This record gives sequence, structure tokens and C-alpha cells, in this order.
Amino acid sequence: MRIGTLNLTPDGPAAVRDTVLDAGRRGLDAVWANQMPGGWDPLTLLAAAEPGTGPAELGTAVTLTGPRHPVALATQALTTQAALDGRLTLGVGPGHAPYLTGELGLPFDAPAARTREYLEVLIPLLHGERVTHRGRFLDVDTQLTLPRPVSPPRVLLSALGPRMLEIAGELTDGTVVTWVRPEFVRDHLRPALPDTARVVVSVVVGVTTDPDRMLESVAQDFAAVGTLPSYRALLDRSGLRGPEETVVAGSEEHLAQELARFGEAGATDLVVLDLNPEGRSALDVAVTLSSSRVTA
Repeated sequence: MRIGTLNLTPDGPAAVRDTVLDAGRRGLDAVWANQMPGGWDPLTLLAAAEPGTGPAELGTAVTLTGPRHPVALATQALTTQAALDGRLTLGVGPGHAPYLTGELGLPFDAPAARTREYLEVLIPLLHGERVTHRGRFLDVDTQLTLPRPVSPPRVLLSALGPRMLEIAGELTDGTVVTWVRPEFVRDHLRPALPDTARVVVSVVVGVTTDPDRMLESVAQDFAAVGTLPSYRALLDRSGLRGPEETVVAGSEEHLAQELARFGEAGATDLVVLDLNPEGRSALDVAVTLSSSRVTA
């Protein structure tokens, strides 16, 4: 099971460079960046990493497809891939209606159908192919002609429901998810995907002697998660009241035991969001777990 980390709210490119350097020193396998409404662009943040530093994989978890045409995203992704010497993994997701429609005025109808069509344009472009597509949502007739070849990045899809998981299994290298427990990985994600597919799980983790207080803080800070339809459906399917019930908090021994369960359930990668980086780092616990070769 590979171990990575994500700086959820970085101050900017310099903070991400520091995260990449620290991840390299810790022996982590990956650093991930995400896209928050109104926040930094994750591909640009990753492109700012110093060449030859940090882990072998730098990825987005995720960048949104809704606000960006697939030709524009393919162009930026290949540019970032070139800047990172082939280390990019492109995690994508459609986003959420309150942001796409409520704030940007963009359609969010038929998200699974839109995502399938988007990927049918995006992935061939990443492979240097010409795309002639006449679809329900997109009309594209183009090819990217970069001055030198660039290897296509791996692509992951944020997929939680059956239709999105079907798309992930057919068109991408796997899925990248958050706010899930090991049981959801075992019962819903792993059976829906090919055996070779990656299952990348972001987990909020903290070493603490007062886990209840930490969970209360998460419940307050991430209360909006439970109001988003796709996450609400996910939490309800898992029998959880809110995102705080997916958090792993407690002693180092408890963290090691709980994180190992994700690997046993079929997760291939963990993205650790450390709630207490100033204390005993949850990342250190995860790295120790990884070095003991707990695998999916």
C-alpha cells in the first residue's frame, strides 16, 4: 500500500514545494494537491515542485472537469507532466452542483454521462491522438501538437456510485475517493473495479490523546461536506452521520491498526491528511505501516 500526503490548504506554490521536499525526506510515495472552490489550481501548484525532488508520484486529488474544457485540461496536464519529468497522476472529478451551478452558473445535469464523454475526449488527447467527437455535451475536432513528445499521465476518477465506478473501470486507471471507511472500500469500490485498478483513498488522520475533541473539530470544520448530495448519499450508504465518522484519530497503535484495514479492504494507496502535524506525525505512523509491507 503506497502512502502519500496532501496539503489541504497550502499558502501557495512555496508551501507545496516544501511539502514535496518533506515527503521525499520521509520516504513517502506521493504528494497530492486538490482543488477547492476559489482556491489554487492544483496542476499549477504541482508544476512548481523543484525538478528531481520529492516522491516518484505527484498527483491531483482532484482537479475539476466541470469548469474546464477537456482540451484545456489536456494541454495543462501535459505541460505539468513535462515540468515534472513524467511523475504526474491526473485525478479528476465533476465537482458538486452548489459550486458548478450555484457559483459558476454551469450545468450539472447528468454528471455521469458528462464525465464519460469528457474522458472520451480527454484521454485520447493525452495520448497524442486526434479526437473527432460529436456528442451530447461536446463537439471536438482537434489534436494537441506539442513540440516534443510527452508521456501521458495516469488518470484517476473520483467515483463513488455504481455508474461513476463503471466509468472509472472502463476508461481510467482507477478511482480516488475521500470520506470513506474500509468497509466501503471492501464492499463497494473494490468489487466494482478491475483487479489492476488503483483505489486511492484520502484519510483524515490524527495522533491524539483526545480523539473525541478532534472529531468534534472535524465535524465543525467540514460540516458542509454532509450537505453535498454525492457525499450525503455516500455517508448514508455507509450508515454514517457525518464526515467526522471517517476520521482515524487516537494513539499511534490505533492509527496503525485502522490504516492497515484500508489495505486489507483493497485500497492500493492512502493519502494521509494529518490533523496534528506539529505533534507526533500521523505520516510517520503511515510510513512505518508502509515499510512493513501491508498490501492490498
